[in-house]
Amino acid sequence: MRLLVVNPNTSASMTQRIGAAARAAAGPGVEVVAVNPASGPASIEGYFDEVFAAPGLVEEVAKGDAAGFDAFIVACFDDTGLEAARSAARGPVIGIGEAAFHLASLIAHRFSAVTTLSRSIAPIEANLMKYGLATRCARVRACEVPVLALDDPASGAREKMSAEIDRAIAEDGAEAIVLGCAGMAELAAALARRHGLPVVDGVAAAVKLAEALVGLGLATSKLGPYARPLPKTFAGAFAGLSAR
Repeated sequence: MRLLVVNPNTSASMTQRIGAAARAAAGPGVEVVAVNPASGPASIEGYFDEVFAAPGLVEEVAKGDAAGFDAFIVACFDDTGLEAARSAARGPVIGIGEAAFHLASLIAHRFSAVTTLSRSIAPIEANLMKYGLATRCARVRACEVPVLALDDPASGAREKMSAEIDRAIAEDGAEAIVLGCAGMAELAAALARRHGLPVVDGVAAAVKLAEALVGLGLATSKLGPYARPLPKTFAGAFAGLSAR
């Protein structure tokens, strides 16, 4: 099985970390390739960034589809461009946010999510409603650490996330925590041990769901909104996104 992990932002260092987390979660015989677009925002923090990240994401998924990858992961917790990516690929496309929420709902009655900045709370809450899991999520919290600062040991990201988890347990009644950024993947196991509850990393969750779907021979339905794009041309900067 060949799995393409697409980080929609242009941070090569974060892409490397995401790829390492995906490979650590992958089973035997799974080839994991992690990529990011050449153009777009350096990080995705809110609605504005999502719009400019989506074209590059879709282009990378379309290239991966043409190269014969079996499944795809959108490695942004906001699930940026997920629906468009599903239209661009034959194989299953898993968003790390949707994957993490579904797995958390299987192991806890109520969970909380800890993301980076407050501006990302609204998009995540909107996704929870779309996925039908809003009533299972006690609260979406922000530790107020910018995405790219997760790479910086001096940012205090781990301690700030840990403090939010303590508050989620005490104030939300959370029984599990979902980490709300792909850049947090490597912290999941340590935070679970420290706080004594399940901590779900969306990258690992998406890898395992992708493996399951491919193993079951299931792919995205093309009878509806995820049908292949209609033939048309795209002008200007988006000319490369023309339907294939």
